[in-house]
Amino acid sequence: MESKTYTAFERLSGILDTLRRECPWDRVQTFESLRHLTIEEVHELSEAVVSGDTTQLKKELGDLAMHVMFYCKLAEEAGLFTTADMYNAICDKLVARHPFIYHKEDYHGESWEQLKMREKDRRGVLDGVPDSLPSLIKAQRMQDKVAGMEGEEWRVESGKWKEEMTEEEFGDYLFSLIDWARRHGINADDALCGANHRFKEKIESKQE
Repeated sequence: MESKTYTAFERLSGILDTLRRECPWDRVQTFESLRHLTIEEVHELSEAVVSGDTTQLKKELGDLAMHVMFYCKLAEEAGLFTTADMYNAICDKLVARHPFIYHKEDYHGESWEQLKMREKDRRGVLDGVPDSLPSLIKAQRMQDKVAGMEGEEWRVESGKWKEEMTEEEFGDYLFSLIDWARRHGINADDALCGANHRFKEKIESKQE
């Protein structure tokens, strides 16, 4: 008997096939036209996570799952790769990055980042950090990556607080604050998100 998950997956796949044939909007979509919509969906998913609204979370996860399948449909139509290729690629990556579970004989105590550096398409430790990430999140992701490497050359330099600072000095100070938060188990983006929410509530309560 087919599982409910598989049945739902096949249902979504069939609906997208129909929409690509019969819906004027869906029929003309491309990788490029979907990109900004996908970014919007990711932000909406983030909002659902922060709000703790599980009903909204389910909806936003569905929207994002639809986008993933839509990209796969476009790729299949263009002869680039199949949906199965995409799922097998992520399965292969997960197995390769967990040798301490799947290939114990190949594991020699490497960190997560060192395991990733084994990959042939990795040119450096910061590969995989998108340039388009928001600056605060990008700073934390870069710090997370270098923290997984050994040696003095990976150490994050600390900026210093001064009463008067240039833009560059202030940037270095912010970078060091994010590093301090990371080392103390605080996600800087989550912390700032909470501060923004509290500030918004405070202002709105005064305007009522």
